[in-house]
Amino acid sequence: MITSPDAVYIIIPCMKELGMSWSEIKATPRHELLGLLGAMSHYNIIHAFDGYTPDDVSEMAKNKPQVRSQYADCQNLKSKYDLRSGKRESRYQSFGDLIK
Repeated sequence: MITSPDAVYIIIPCMKELGMSWSEIKATPRHELLGLLGAMSHYNIIHAFDGYTPDDVSEMAKNKPQVRSQYADCQNLKSKYDLRSGKRESRYQSFGDLIK
């Protein structure tokens, strides 16, 4: 018996969120499905606060304090991917770059 139900954690999200058909899911290896779901999760986190300004988030955080930490997670993940994609350069230099 499997400890985690694949239908709940893999199959249904692939069908609902990614629009995959049953035949596509069966033809795709499990590690690729998990990668797709992980990418979808990151996409949802990164774009959760699109259209909101920091002032809007502060206003929402008055009623729900957890919004502030969710917004910080969103900004940290965006920053990480901006660095990896080359959209933004690191503010910190390595020690080797400083002594050149």
